[in-house]
Amino acid sequence: MFGEIVRHLAPHEPVRIIVRTASLESKARALLAQNAVDLGRVRFYRWPSDRSWIRDSGPIFVRRSATPDSPAAVGATDWRFNGWAKYENWRRDDRLPARIARELGLPTWRPTVAAKRVVLEGGAIDVNGAGTLLATEECLLGTVQERNPGLERAGLERALSEFLGVDRVLWLGRGIAGDDTHGHIDDVARFVNESTIVAAREPNPDDVNHQPLEENLARLRTERGPDGRPFRIVELPMPRPIAYDGQRVPASYLNFYIANGVVLVPTFNDPADRQALSTLAASFPGRTVRGIHCGDLIWGLGTLHCLTQQEPAA
Repeated sequence: MFGEIVRHLAPHEPVRIIVRTASLESKARALLAQNAVDLGRVRFYRWPSDRSWIRDSGPIFVRRSATPDSPAAVGATDWRFNGWAKYENWRRDDRLPARIARELGLPTWRPTVAAKRVVLEGGAIDVNGAGTLLATEECLLGTVQERNPGLERAGLERALSEFLGVDRVLWLGRGIAGDDTHGHIDDVARFVNESTIVAAREPNPDDVNHQPLEENLARLRTERGPDGRPFRIVELPMPRPIAYDGQRVPASYLNFYIANGVVLVPTFNDPADRQALSTLAASFPGRTVRGIHCGDLIWGLGTLHCLTQQEPAA
């Protein structure tokens, strides 16, 4: 699976991979060679880490558009990562944004409010590139996760505005069952472009995901895009429930990764796979949509978006 992911990405964009040891790098190189990957498009970094979900622990890159007085530029925001306020092994992951920014020679900002670093994971937000951000109240405003005790909605929105250039936040309610991140948006709703949002829907009223996803869709239908018109909402099906060792896992087609020229979509050997791929192919007319079977990856409670973090070109 990992070889297949890189095989599809490498023709479109450089791929950077973090490994813990030289031995793991050697094994990874052999695997990629078996998958006919051009290793000249891949670079490895031997850094200690706690887990593979770089979306949440890694830097969130920002880009300044070119002006008559200054060229376009890329920087990195280093939000605090604390293992989703749930796990104890997170300190090596929390050091990754600074390591990555130094390696790439990028300016870095550490978002703070009242002298305290703000906790934020990349999978908790999605942006349209025009000042609008998607998030769930369960994740960023709930009390159970204790990400940012004492930081209210207005303060968090100011931090998102200051460090990510966000003008407005579209707040949805809850995430999906089995998500141990307390409601990350990347399993619920994603931007396709400035004015189009793909959102998960579970039509089965007996499924635990039915009500929260219906409520999210109802909220989205009341929102308007940057042109003042309602957002175009595209519904994406949910796969059938998947359980591992008695625990439901957060399988969702929304956990796709958008690359240059290609969109990688998690699939689950489910009848809805075909519909999800077809819907996303129509939503990304300028890119090829590729399904990647994530039956093994989802046991770790994440898939393709969780595993990746895009770096914008300057």
